[in-house]
Amino acid sequence: LTFYYGSEKEVDLFRLQRELGKRLDTRVEFRQIGPRDVAKMMGGSGACGLSVRCCSAFLTDFQPISIRMAKAQDLPLVPTEIAGMCGRLRCCLAYEYEFYKDARKGLPKLGKWVVSQQGAGKVVDRNIPKQTVTIQMEGGTRLEMPIADLWVGEGQPPVGGGCGTGGGGCGGACSSHH
Repeated sequence: LTFYYGSEKEVDLFRLQRELGKRLDTRVEFRQIGPRDVAKMMGGSGACGLSVRCCSAFLTDFQPISIRMAKAQDLPLVPTEIAGMCGRLRCCLAYEYEFYKDARKGLPKLGKWVVSQQGAGKVVDRNIPKQTVTIQMEGGTRLEMPIADLWVGEGQPPVGGGCGTGGGGCGGACSSHH
């Protein structure tokens, strides 16, 4: 008879094992399992809304998950939002990690100054799958723009506004000057 148990610390169950073995007249074994295995055995719905957790439905091998995977997906680094039912980082962070890692390469970082045909602004949000950024214009207006429509330079853009103001904002880099 095998009992599985979860514990953060190692537990000495030798006496209990011996006593149960005598009373049940069988060989008794206790196996300590990790938090992900405990969640798998308990079942239940996932945080994403799936009726069965991934670990209960199809995961057989638990791969290492790192905080880097959450950062690559621009997820809030709030433990309650990126942790699974086991208390560890969600296994699903690994599913889309490679996609996000590649897709974010062309996106400007948050706080970066960019120039569009509407003028200069600072990147305040990113949508990696859509390949868009939200920029806050110098006047306070926020616009969501595809990255293909932006000029991304170093530091703050030159004085002179956007492309429509004598070409001062983009330095002649956008398609409207060719």
